[in-house]
Amino acid sequence: MPAPVILPRISWGDPAASPRALLVHGLGSNGPLMWRYGVALAEDGWRVDAVDLRGHGVAPRALDYTIAAYAADLLVTRPGDDGAWDLVIGHSLGGAAATAAAADDPEWTRRLVLIDPAIHLVERDRQIVRDSQERSFADPTQAAVRAEHPTWHEQDIELKALSAQQASRWAVEQTSEQNPEWDERAAASRLTIPTHVIASDPKVYSIFKGGLVDEVTANPLLTLSVVKGAGHSPHRDKPDETIRQLRAALA
Repeated sequence: MPAPVILPRISWGDPAASPRALLVHGLGSNGPLMWRYGVALAEDGWRVDAVDLRGHGVAPRALDYTIAAYAADLLVTRPGDDGAWDLVIGHSLGGAAATAAAADDPEWTRRLVLIDPAIHLVERDRQIVRDSQERSFADPTQAAVRAEHPTWHEQDIELKALSAQQASRWAVEQTSEQNPEWDERAAASRLTIPTHVIASDPKVYSIFKGGLVDEVTANPLLTLSVVKGAGHSPHRDKPDETIRQLRAALA
């Protein structure tokens, strides 16, 4: 197993609250960008922590940016000195890393929610992701984010710009380079906990679609809902509907 790093956290909710949830962001993002989930779950009585992944936000930098390395960091991220999370929510890269972690250690979390997870990236999607990251690094300003995503909440615009300024460009590039066979389908098949996928709308843009959906949901513990009209970040494109689907899945 790769050597883990300790991930910084931000939190929502009463520190003494139970249950406990962990939020894991996507490539090129940071923990604060998961704020929609943090706010909603805190309102529902949860204590919620979000992490910056290695090479992102203010997290330690490293040399290893394989999905296995991201998963190793998550496995040593616990709600206390020991114990399991009641819920882990992972978006995109965070969904792939959380899937790998939960498959390797079924006692790490009791439930998993994956937001348009990067379970298997084909070359077309890899190029779309690379192009998106290039645009973010080329102009990491709020004006650029607002021009590309005019319907986003001002906090998402602010935090997306900040995440591009904070992230290591080398780390983001290496995440693509070091995962030439980006494929966590086997890990998804080994999941032994209730797992719900909130996918984006393929008519807009989704990386969890087509035959991949049928293959992954062959595991009877996996269920699926789709946020119509939302792109790859449904919590920013259609936040109200995304949170509604999250609450329905948890109910």
